[in-house]
Amino acid sequence: MSEDIEEKQEKVAEESLFEAPPMAEQERMCEAILFASAEPVTIKELNSRMPHGCDAAEALVHLRKRYEGRGVRVVKVGDAWAMRTAPDLGFLMQKEMVETRKLSRAAIETLAIIAYHQPITRAEIEEIRGVSVSRGTVDQLLEMEWIRFGRRKMTPGRPVTFVVTQEFLDHFGLENARDLPGLKELRAAGLLESRPPPGSMPALGDRDDEGEEESSEGQSELFED
Repeated sequence: MSEDIEEKQEKVAEESLFEAPPMAEQERMCEAILFASAEPVTIKELNSRMPHGCDAAEALVHLRKRYEGRGVRVVKVGDAWAMRTAPDLGFLMQKEMVETRKLSRAAIETLAIIAYHQPITRAEIEEIRGVSVSRGTVDQLLEMEWIRFGRRKMTPGRPVTFVVTQEFLDHFGLENARDLPGLKELRAAGLLESRPPPGSMPALGDRDDEGEEESSEGQSELFED
């Protein structure tokens, strides 16, 4: 028992030979550790890394005040501490990039059908393609803002229709949907099989403008205003 007490006294005497660094120096130590740490650091971990006699908790109080109003802040994350970008400057850390997204064949076919047959319902698209149209395909085209919802068709169930957008026309350098390329141009661009399903997409040269206008007038009653 007496031996344990003597050992403790010797340890205290040995440790008391080394004075703790000034508080300003302790702040610098805490700052260095937090800056170099990828993860938040607890006070216990800070004290274990700093010289004997340091008070990491007190050093953090001073350090936190010193960083008030700066671009970087000393923040508490749970039971640990970390250096983080000031919330109002977070936008500086964001980098906007234009991502080129490659459309799947299903998306290309769906987009082409909408462009040539707008306004058109999902059921009509599926009838032309001969297969069902997945929700993901339509969502992708909507997200790209190349198609949008059109008027509801005045038929049972009042299904919604799809039409191409101004962004779609602008992207392809078109003034309006009448400027869409014909089947030959689409095949040359690799957007169509050499033998597309008959009637799937009319060629621009095959269009009869007068007949189209008459058809549009005749179908106007089928859609909501």
